[in-house]
Amino acid sequence: MSRLHQSRIADFQEVLGEPTVALGKLRELCFSGIPFDGGLRCLCWKILLNYLPLEKALWSSLLKKQRDLYSQFLKEMIIQPGIAKANLGVSREDVTLEDHPLNPNPDSRWNTYFKDNEVLLQIDKDVRRLYPDMAFFQRPTDYPCLLILDPQNEFETLRRRVEQTTLKSQTVARNRSGVTNVSSGSPLKTTPSSLSEYEVLPNGCEAHWEVVERILFIYAKLNPGIAYVQGMNEIVGPLYYTFATDPNSEWKEHAEADTFFCFTNLMAEIRDNFIKSLDDSQCGITYKMEKVYSTLKEKDVELYLKLQEQNIKPQFFAFRWLTLLLSQEFLLPDVIRIWDSLFADDKRFDFLLLVCCAMLTLIRDQLLEGDFTLNMRLLQDYPISDVHLILKKAKELQDSK
Repeated sequence: MSRLHQSRIADFQEVLGEPTVALGKLRELCFSGIPFDGGLRCLCWKILLNYLPLEKALWSSLLKKQRDLYSQFLKEMIIQPGIAKANLGVSREDVTLEDHPLNPNPDSRWNTYFKDNEVLLQIDKDVRRLYPDMAFFQRPTDYPCLLILDPQNEFETLRRRVEQTTLKSQTVARNRSGVTNVSSGSPLKTTPSSLSEYEVLPNGCEAHWEVVERILFIYAKLNPGIAYVQGMNEIVGPLYYTFATDPNSEWKEHAEADTFFCFTNLMAEIRDNFIKSLDDSQCGITYKMEKVYSTLKEKDVELYLKLQEQNIKPQFFAFRWLTLLLSQEFLLPDVIRIWDSLFADDKRFDFLLLVCCAMLTLIRDQLLEGDFTLNMRLLQDYPISDVHLILKKAKELQDSK
C-alpha cells in the first residue's frame, strides 16, 4: 500500500474518529475518492446519504431501529401475502369469506396482490439483467434473509411468486395498444429472458439480484406515487454492491436494510427525474438537461453550437446520464468512484452537470469533426473509460466559474 494511500486512510479515520463528524471536512475528503479499506466507503456513503447522523453516539441505536423496521416491512409486504396465499389452499372457509381471489372489490387484498404482481414482473425483468458482465449479482449471498428462507415457512419467495405468475400470464401477452395475442409455444419462452437461463440455487440460498428485487418491491409498495420506474434498478445496484462487499462483516450482514434506506434517501433527491409529469418543471429532468447545454455554452461555445447545428438534443444522451447518475456509462468500480464525488457534492448533483460537460469537452475534437450519426454513437456509447480524467476535467470546470 502506498504511503499516500495510507495517509489518506489516516485522514478519513481522523475525521470519522471525532464524536461528531465534521461534515464539511468529510465531504472534501470523499470528493477525491473514498478508500474501500476497512469499510470506509460504506460508512461515508451512509453519512453522505443522510442515513447515519453526524453524532456517532446515535449510530448503533439508529441502525438497530431502522433494521428492525425493515424486517417489519418484509413481514407485512412479502411474508403476510405469501401466508395468505398458502392458507387459501388449506381451509375451505377462507374462500367463502369476503376476501378471495375473484373478489371484484378494488380494496380487496387479492386485488392488491395481483396489481403488485404487475410491478413485480417489471422489477424482476430488470434486476435479473443487472451488470451482466459481472458474476456478483448471480452469486448466492453470504447472509440469506432468514425471515424469508426459513425452512419452517411454506410461503413463497418473490422469485417463486414471479415464476408462478409468469407461467400463468405469459401465454396471453398483451401488446401496448391493448390487442391481445395468444402466444404459441411454451409459455416460458415468451419472457424476455427465459427463467431457465438462470442458475437455480439450492434451497436456503438466494442470489444477490433477489435481494435487489426485494428492496425495489418494498420501495414500490411504500411509494405508490412513483412505484417502480425502469432504471431504478441501476441506482440500487451500485449501492447494494458496495454495502454487500463491505469488509466489515457486522455491517455487511445488514446490507439489504441499509441499502433500502440509503436508496430511499437518494431517491428522495433524484426521484423527480423519474416522474414524467414533472419533466418540464424546474425540478424535472428537462430543466436539468437544458442546464447541461447552457453550462456547455458557457464553457465551450464552439462545441455547443456544433451540437445545436446538428440538432443533437440533450435528451438523446443526457437523459440517461443524469437520470441514472452515469451508472450505465462506465464499469461498476468506476461508477462507484464517480458516486463518491456526487454524494460528496454539497449542492447535491450540481457537480453531475459539470461531469456531463467534462465528458462532452473531452471528446470535443471528435464531435467537431463527426456528422450526426457518428456523434450520436459517441454520445450513446461514450468512448473514454478513464473516470479520473473526467472527474479532474469536471473539477477544472467547477473552479473556472
